[in-house]
Amino acid sequence: MNEPSRLIRNTPDEEAAVQRGIAEDPDTFEVPAEAFTEMKRTGVRGRPKLDRPKVLLTVRYDADIIDAFKATGDGWQTRMNNALREWLRARDATGNTA
Repeated sequence: MNEPSRLIRNTPDEEAAVQRGIAEDPDTFEVPAEAFTEMKRTGVRGRPKLDRPKVLLTVRYDADIIDAFKATGDGWQTRMNNALREWLRARDATGNTA
């Protein structure tokens, strides 16, 4: 089903009034089109790059394991990662290699 658009557009007279208001505002600065080509982004956007980014992986676990971690709330995947890391540390500390 196509619903009719709920967007109510300005009439030509209303749009002209808006444009006049913009033109009369002393704090408004319209950037010329030529200036856009000279503009450059400043700063870095987004998260900083990680030295060791996480790896996307598909793995299967028993449902009860996943349910137990999910029951701990948001951040369960991080806690699962930390549990695996803790297991590795304990294994290395005991000298087990298998």
